[in-house]
Amino acid sequence: MRKISLILLSIFFVTSLFSQELNCKVTVNSDQIQGTDKHIFDALKTAIFEFMNNRKWTNDVFKTEERIDCNILINITERPQTDKFTATIQVAANRPVYKSSYNSPLFNYNDKEFVFYYIENQALDFSESTNSSNLTSVLGFYAYLIIGMHYDSFALNAGTPYLIKALTVVNNAQGAEEKGWKAFDGTKNRYWLVNNYMDASFIPLRECMYNYHRKGLDIMADNKESGRAAILESIESLKKVHEAKPLSFSLQVFFIAKSEEIINIFSGGFPDEKAKVMSTLNEIDPTNSNKYQRIISQ
Repeated sequence: MRKISLILLSIFFVTSLFSQELNCKVTVNSDQIQGTDKHIFDALKTAIFEFMNNRKWTNDVFKTEERIDCNILINITERPQTDKFTATIQVAANRPVYKSSYNSPLFNYNDKEFVFYYIENQALDFSESTNSSNLTSVLGFYAYLIIGMHYDSFALNAGTPYLIKALTVVNNAQGAEEKGWKAFDGTKNRYWLVNNYMDASFIPLRECMYNYHRKGLDIMADNKESGRAAILESIESLKKVHEAKPLSFSLQVFFIAKSEEIINIFSGGFPDEKAKVMSTLNEIDPTNSNKYQRIISQ
């Protein structure tokens, strides 16, 4: 009995020390669906939670406290068939900041083209080489995209292997009937999310992800001025992306996640920093120009 107890303790210790990559919270909202059995939505939530959190997405070792915090909100809008659902999926991810309890928003996107089939208690199968179901392909795509962006924020272009995996998921889904996977489905979808990241025109955006977080946010606890200066430089580097691809989807996605954080960072900046960042932001992110006025008014 003592030997068995020691073995179980060892297994617990190892699995708690070396954990999966994602710490994903899942919410399934079915308020718009009336007069139907709600148990299936609880089962769906549990299945997605286990799919995202219990699967090994990389070959790297993660400690429990190193898992990537992310959130998935699925809003069910229609149930045209017993096993068919129309929904939106909001995906968000955060990144810890060195010597701080603060988590920086890394990604926040509301994907409105999400149609999937699900039967209560069915296994969620996923393969990198095939498109087995739209549900698992969408979840797998965002898992790899989040991991790729997370790695990019810690080391220059370190996320490439996982962005390639996300791109593979997109390529596998080119024959799918569901929307969101193809270039001609629209200008703002999963196809463009990852293809832009892999495009040479967007190299400055990936470099910004590293410089903004690793050279900027991560040193602010020790030197706030140097960190803020590095963040300003990283934002200014995005002008190259804007010049090549004006008002691109990927820049919009970046600022959806970062605009409030940028305002908070530079509201306490020097007057010349505020002037520079305001000039740059008004040029490359004019949609949020009114919001950025808070930098100089606070």
